[in-house]
Amino acid sequence: MASVTPEVLWAQRSSTSEPAKNHVFLTIIAADVPESDLKLDLQPTKLVFKGTSTSKKVTYAVDLEFFAEIDPKESKIHHTGRDIELVLQKKDLKEEYWPRLLKDNKKMHFLKTNFDKWVDEDEQDEAPEDEDYMSKMNPMAGGPGGPGGDGGFGGIDFSKLGGAGGMGGMADMAGLGGLGGMGGLGDMGEEGSSDDEEEDDMPELEETETAETDKSAAKPVAEASKPKIEEIA
Repeated sequence: MASVTPEVLWAQRSSTSEPAKNHVFLTIIAADVPESDLKLDLQPTKLVFKGTSTSKKVTYAVDLEFFAEIDPKESKIHHTGRDIELVLQKKDLKEEYWPRLLKDNKKMHFLKTNFDKWVDEDEQDEAPEDEDYMSKMNPMAGGPGGPGGDGGFGGIDFSKLGGAGGMGGMADMAGLGGLGGMGGLGDMGEEGSSDDEEEDDMPELEETETAETDKSAAKPVAEASKPKIEEIA
């Protein structure tokens, strides 16, 4: 079976005081590799990956020797049907970024920047932490299925939903809170009285229409006198 090097994406963060913000995002693009057929050896200075795709009928394999040391026990992994995502904890707390991912400075055709995760070094403090991404990661020591995995509705904060705060009002409108919750029934009766008062003013409109009718009726009289004026001329 053919062996190919998978595409590898990476980005990073750095911190001098917070280990949780001092890591490397690493994504190995290897579709349809069953977890049972996945071999991942993560060491302080390197990572060795190998896995066979059931759909593409190829074996992915890659060896990465890191620029600096990482802490495998504090690193995390998330395996999907499309790729293997890792958050590698840098061992040394430093303000500056690694100049590159690998120890060898030779350009690797399979290694690319993950622009979805990349933030410039001088802008990383303002960049929000991707909590959704981090929450799905499992500790390397615990393996898949460990703490931090997906938990159904556990990640949804219903208090932030736009309509959640108004459920009581919705119940009142539906009659569940009693007629007193409707609040607008009395006003509706007053609006009906207001409409009746407007209808009482309708005769004024009739007078206007009568005046317009009189004007239109006067036109034939003027036209009738017009021939007489012409005969005098």
